[in-house]
Amino acid sequence: MTTTVPLRYFVVDAFTDRPFAGNPAAVVPLPDWRDKAWLQSVAMEMNLSETAFLVPNAQGFDLRWFTPKIEVDLCGHATLASALVVSHLGLQADRPEILFSTRSGVLKALVQQDHIQLDFPIKPEMEAEPPPGLVEALAVTPRYVGKSQFDYLVEVESEAVVRSMAPDFKQLSKVACRGIIVTARSAGAQFDFVSRFFAPAAGVDEDPVTGSAHCCLADFWKKCLGKDKFVAYQASARGGVVHVEVQQDRVLLGGQAVIVAQGELLVG
Repeated sequence: MTTTVPLRYFVVDAFTDRPFAGNPAAVVPLPDWRDKAWLQSVAMEMNLSETAFLVPNAQGFDLRWFTPKIEVDLCGHATLASALVVSHLGLQADRPEILFSTRSGVLKALVQQDHIQLDFPIKPEMEAEPPPGLVEALAVTPRYVGKSQFDYLVEVESEAVVRSMAPDFKQLSKVACRGIIVTARSAGAQFDFVSRFFAPAAGVDEDPVTGSAHCCLADFWKKCLGKDKFVAYQASARGGVVHVEVQQDRVLLGGQAVIVAQGELLVG
C-alpha cells in the first residue's frame, strides 16, 4: 500500500432536499489529475452510480464522471453534487457561477440559497425503431420509441406502468446504448412527467435520478406538450425532483442537494 497525503471526498444526495433520497454521488476534489485507471478504481470502490473528480483550472474546474464500470460523457446529478461541494468548501466564493470543463463542453452551475441550477446541452431525440431485445427486456408496450445521442427513450401509456416496471437487466445490458429512459405523463398535477432510467451496460441497473436524461426528456416533452418549462419526477425507489427549462439548444436543470458524508482516501 502506498501512503499519500489524504484526499477528501464527499457523498452528496442530489435532486432532493433530504438525506437518503435522490441520487447519491461521490465527489473527489484533486490538486491535479491521476491516471484513468486510478480514477476508475476509486469509482469502483465508491460503488455509486457516479463518482465525480474535480481539478482546478483558470476558469473554474475540470470535471470528469465515472460509473463503477466506465467514464461517461455527461452526468447531471454528479455535477449538481460537485457544485454543492465547491460552494461548501468556499472554492469559488468570488464568482456567481461555477464553470466546469467537461467532455460535453463547458457546463455552468449557479448555486443559490436552496437551489442549484445547471446549464446543460439539449440532447434531441428522433423517432427510432426499437433495437432487438429492448421491448422484451422492458416488458412494456411502447407508445413511442426515440433515440438521442446517448440513450433510447420509450414512452409508455401511464405513470402506473413506469412505476411498476421490473426490467430484465441482463437482457437490457445487451442493448447498444448508454441507457434507456422510460417516461409517461404524470398522473397528478404536481409534475408534468415522470421517468425512470436504466443503464446496465454502463454498470448501473437503475439510476435513481438522472439529470442528463432530462436533456433528452426536455426535448421530447416540449414537442408533446408545447411548452418549455416542466417539473419532473424520476420515479425510482429513492425518487427525485428535477426542474427543467428549455432555452434554445440548452436545458436548465434545477434541484437541491444534501451532503450526507465526508471522508478521506488514504491511498493514491
